[in-house]
Amino acid sequence: MSTTTTQRCSFLSGCCSTSSRSSAFTTASTREKKKKKKTNHGQRRRKAIVVVVQNAISEPPETEEEKTYNGALFPGVEIPRDNTEAALKKFSRIFPWGNGAPITEKVLFDLLKEEVRSAPLFVPLYQYYRDYGGVYNLGAGPKWFVVVSDPTVVKYMFKDNADAFSKGILTDIMQPIMGDGLIPANKELWAKRRPVVGSAFHGTWLKHMTDLFGRSAMNLSDKLEKHGETEQIEIESELYAMALDVIGEAVFNYEFGALNEETPIIKAVYRVLRESEHRSTFPLPYWQIPGAMEAVPRQKQFSEDIEMINAELTKLIREALENKQDVDLSEFESRDYKNVSDASLLRFLVDIRGDEASDRQLRDDLMTMLIAGHETTAAVLTWTIFCLCKHPDVMKKAAQSIDEIVQDPNGIPTVEEIRKLRDVRMCLVEGMRLYPAPPILIRRAIETVDLPKGGMGKSIQLKKGTDCFIAVWNLHRSPDHWENPDLFDPSRWDRKFTNPKIEGWNGYDPELVTGLYPNEVATDYAYVPFGGGQRRCAGDVFAMMEATVALSVLLKKFSFELACDEKDVQMITGATIHTKKGLPVRAKRRKQP
Repeated sequence: MSTTTTQRCSFLSGCCSTSSRSSAFTTASTREKKKKKKTNHGQRRRKAIVVVVQNAISEPPETEEEKTYNGALFPGVEIPRDNTEAALKKFSRIFPWGNGAPITEKVLFDLLKEEVRSAPLFVPLYQYYRDYGGVYNLGAGPKWFVVVSDPTVVKYMFKDNADAFSKGILTDIMQPIMGDGLIPANKELWAKRRPVVGSAFHGTWLKHMTDLFGRSAMNLSDKLEKHGETEQIEIESELYAMALDVIGEAVFNYEFGALNEETPIIKAVYRVLRESEHRSTFPLPYWQIPGAMEAVPRQKQFSEDIEMINAELTKLIREALENKQDVDLSEFESRDYKNVSDASLLRFLVDIRGDEASDRQLRDDLMTMLIAGHETTAAVLTWTIFCLCKHPDVMKKAAQSIDEIVQDPNGIPTVEEIRKLRDVRMCLVEGMRLYPAPPILIRRAIETVDLPKGGMGKSIQLKKGTDCFIAVWNLHRSPDHWENPDLFDPSRWDRKFTNPKIEGWNGYDPELVTGLYPNEVATDYAYVPFGGGQRRCAGDVFAMMEATVALSVLLKKFSFELACDEKDVQMITGATIHTKKGLPVRAKRRKQP
């Protein structure tokens, strides 16, 4: 054993062992001495934790920048270089290491490297998955997570034993924005609200929404037509504007007009969306520090934006409540929406809830739908178009199917035609497989549980309080779950795929697809773009129908090509995956049959 190792182990034993801790507390005869001893012990313990974390690193920092960063992060702590696997196991009680899952090594410095820092978090998580398996422990500084990339474990967490898990840190992050909306709501609140909100997306209403989807897509199509065929168009921002216009009218009966101009309320909405993503990826919740909301410029701006949006929502809610009618669900389902001036979800929630509807409940539900509904559709369209640009043969085939199936000259399909547009829908499904929204889902074990073996070949125990990353990107791109997983191949959804090496996983069976698109059931939880189980997204069909209509309209009139090298289209992440600098394309007019 080296001198460094001996010194380190001696230090750790002195500050972390049970005997030393017991002696420190029992020798103090006064409360003040106990408090002082406790404080000193806490400081030593924190210092020891840092040493243990750093001991997982076998390589020194590669740059002065990394050294500077590390010195600022862990001031006054010497960074040992040698292997400390034994020490890691010895102090497993400090972290979740006692669960039996592999422990990632070199993680801290990996995340400091330029090539890693420049990529979204889910990219290195995939490499760790291939190195360590479907369940592993991930540490970055003093915070540790269990990363799950095994469909059998995901199924257990989402469906088989869903009550043993909460949204965890996601609730803390999103509560200031969404309040007690469906996404951050605890189990009890969710159980009360989910049936009501879910019933709002009934078939009759969704059928009516196709008209709105078509109008908004045509507005975008008309805007694209004003550009020349050689002119570059940054289409990602246009798709987000279109999606915002849809969600505004569908949810609030409110016209944002985002495709035409960027008003103060639109700017506020976008800034709140970016802040929600910032909070979901930032390792330390500095915004919870007293005074941060006033002292930090972006947090001060966030407070002002939330105030503006809340004021607008309050106005819309009060107007809806003034015209409230007590209506049961059957009346909504049989309603002729063509003769209804306000077909918004706000109107539905006010009328169906009766006296139970409160301003706060409605605000939280609407804010959740605004953020979740807007982001998903725009992201899936952006990345599907990106994939189609790289595979013009697939784009051509999808466009030809639109020509054959859709009767409307503008390419706006009816509900019946949407069901026939399999080529278009599978392009979107495949785009969401490669670029899932979101790429990571979060859960926290609220009781100690034993996970199924799955592909690990052994059961992993999650201790109560363990935070977990469900690595959707890993699930969707794993060669264990898919043939040629990095290839954009919509035809894969016509073929079965299984892997007997993953114990308990039934694979993908196209015969189990019952709706418009394959979901977690048909893939046995290897494909979860909308989550799964009890807390699966209530608006999944809405999002897919909107995306199908929009893509049909666009491919009817245009063929797209990238206006840059595909390597220049880089990813950043938050609630969904965005491009780093936009998606520049050229929209060429198609010859109509």
